[in-house]
Amino acid sequence: MVNPSTSSNQLVGIYIHIPFCQSKCQYCDFYSVTNLSLIPNYLNALEQEMKMAGAGGVRADTLYIGGGTPSVLTPRQVGNIVDWAAAYFNLEPTAEMTLEINPATATARDLQDYAAFGFNRLNIGVQSFNDQNLTFLGRRHNANQALAAVKAGMDAGFTNIGLDLIFGLPEQSPSSWKNDLMQAIRLAPKHLACYILSYEEHTPLYADLQAGRFVALSDLRTADLFRMTHDFLSAAGYEHYEVSNYAHGAAWRSKHNQKYWNLAPYIGLGPSAHGCRLPVRWWNHRSLANYMDDLSKNRLPRADEEHLNEEQLMIEALYLGLRQSDGIIFSEFQKRFNTDFKLYFHSALDRFAAEGWIEMDERRCHLTIEGMLFLDHIVDELVELIN
Repeated sequence: MVNPSTSSNQLVGIYIHIPFCQSKCQYCDFYSVTNLSLIPNYLNALEQEMKMAGAGGVRADTLYIGGGTPSVLTPRQVGNIVDWAAAYFNLEPTAEMTLEINPATATARDLQDYAAFGFNRLNIGVQSFNDQNLTFLGRRHNANQALAAVKAGMDAGFTNIGLDLIFGLPEQSPSSWKNDLMQAIRLAPKHLACYILSYEEHTPLYADLQAGRFVALSDLRTADLFRMTHDFLSAAGYEHYEVSNYAHGAAWRSKHNQKYWNLAPYIGLGPSAHGCRLPVRWWNHRSLANYMDDLSKNRLPRADEEHLNEEQLMIEALYLGLRQSDGIIFSEFQKRFNTDFKLYFHSALDRFAAEGWIEMDERRCHLTIEGMLFLDHIVDELVELIN
């Protein structure tokens, strides 16, 4: 856990949300629209937002373009966004620059162009190497396209490639999930994000679940897959550094995502994007029309903001710190909140240690693999002890 206090000259992360998809995946609750004819108008609005948000002399050392499906933009449009980020946010020459791509929309030539524009990290939304699973999730690509996308990324010169995978699908067996993991590590990505399938309200998959069209995998079986993921990837040389994230060594951790988990400052651009410069957190309209309308009137497209008090900051520090394998660093917690972590929460910590959910030494407290399964419960109990 990094000290969440920020200074005006602290390097920030830049997240840019591309709110377009060719079609919506069954499980996805991220904001996007399928009317691609709106892309030029969106890009005009985005440049205006970037110009306004960077007016205070911001300096950035990470850029993450996500979505939606960023690869529905042309390479030249993506390159323009990079140029704007460099101009308006003084993007560091050594910045980590990540682009999300969908195997169904990014060609080998596109990937070569992305590399030429300065992207040095590729995040590929594989989700599964099983065609039946991909169909269930509503993905537009198949397993062969996923494999081809990874190869094309390597051929384009990307050495830092991350893959996203989803597990916990209905009736998913350990052997089926292990096949996905085995195929993933054969490709030797530097980063793997393994997410448990969640059923978000207002998604088609949630509606199908409620209608009884399938039965969700039980929590016990999902927990077994989580443990298996940890054991398998750890044996393959991957560091489990956050609940859902694995890196092939500390150097390959996502620098941008760590800003979120460490309460570092970041600026979110595009509809539905969030930003944070403590103690203030804000978010943009979850509507492309409202987003573009505000910017056409020279207004930042804010839907709302919140000012976090000390108690809320402590809750954030607990939840985000315990998500990570580094855990809560006692000296940093003491410095930020003038509180002895072990003394303040001792009654709960003793029980958690007895359950095998946490481990502590003189420097830090972190969750075990079993503890990660109970993250929300653990944080809820700690929060109850905050006066």
